[in-house]
Amino acid sequence: MNTTSPRTPPLQTKLPKVGTTIFTVMSALAAEKGAVNLGQGFPDFDCDPRLVQAVTDAMTRGLNQYPPMPGIPVLREAVAAKVHALHGRHYDPATEITVTAGATQAILTAILAVVRAGDEVIVLEPCYDSYVPNIELAGGTVVAVPLTPGTFRPDFDKIAAAITPRTRAILINSPHNPSGTIWRDADMLKLQELLAPTDVLLISDEVYEHMVYAPNTHLSAARYPGLAARAFIVSSFGKTYHVTGWKVGTVCAPASLTAEFRKVHQFNVFTVNTPMQYGLAAYMADPAPYLELPAFYAAKRDLFRAGLASTRFKLLPGEGTYFQCVDISGLAVPERELPEAEFCQWLTSEIGVAAIPLSAFYGNGFDQKVIRFCFAKKDETLKAALERLARL
Repeated sequence: MNTTSPRTPPLQTKLPKVGTTIFTVMSALAAEKGAVNLGQGFPDFDCDPRLVQAVTDAMTRGLNQYPPMPGIPVLREAVAAKVHALHGRHYDPATEITVTAGATQAILTAILAVVRAGDEVIVLEPCYDSYVPNIELAGGTVVAVPLTPGTFRPDFDKIAAAITPRTRAILINSPHNPSGTIWRDADMLKLQELLAPTDVLLISDEVYEHMVYAPNTHLSAARYPGLAARAFIVSSFGKTYHVTGWKVGTVCAPASLTAEFRKVHQFNVFTVNTPMQYGLAAYMADPAPYLELPAFYAAKRDLFRAGLASTRFKLLPGEGTYFQCVDISGLAVPERELPEAEFCQWLTSEIGVAAIPLSAFYGNGFDQKVIRFCFAKKDETLKAALERLARL
């Protein structure tokens, strides 16, 4: 008789630096303390009922089995038409557009498709928290280049210095999470010039593309031939249509890059929720929801910024996304001296508003006394938060 106790073999983690994310921690603390959660980036309001009805109609019509691996043709065609109308570039729906299980999966798939062990990938910090683990899972080496503190503008001298013969790709994000800044025409042209003599690929995270505020416009990598020819351009229906939990996105890329992308895509998700694809395709027939989105979120941004103007928070520019960053160094409370992460815990527990420390978006935890709020909330939610923050 075998008396050996069942044993789970020890496992050496592939991601030793990864733990529970700050977003999970702050959302749990907000729930525990009854705080207004302006931490995690998702809306607290419903999407357009017409979109839900379009998905319901697709389910009722029996469109519930596997769709084609790259996505249903009618959705890819709708995306191609939209990109051409907005940015002037034609992508072949058959060979250059892939429907993904959200933008995070799209970014991981692009990295797994092109990065080999020992390759270097440039990320511009602060950056979305999936980038670095994605690169590490692919066996790549992360080369972190800081955006300019305070303005979060790209420093092209530092980017140029980071490019080596081992550089496989660079990740950019405009509009930028967490800062809310956007890349301008001069930035995109400079990047195009910098990459032109290299074989460096571009992964352009454009999930907040429809949240750019007047007088600015979103300048997609698709508009720049030298960038588009080497780019995976990532978009998100979840961000655009207030359905973050649906996890549906797209990647536009030249045919040769798309072919490699799909080799990985077919084995890490294979395909994406069928009725939601049909629902989104039908809903896209009307461009108004995404064309009117900047004005919708600009009103929320302006409401939130106006309320914060009466506090000692220093407002950083809010050119895009649904995030507002603030400098806490001028507050009159002694807790301003705390590290950002501890300040956010205090703010949640004692003031009753959850935020995210910008240090969470840096690999080295760089602390510049800046925190991030999300204003993708009902007006009453924002007003409740502002009422509490007015104490500061």
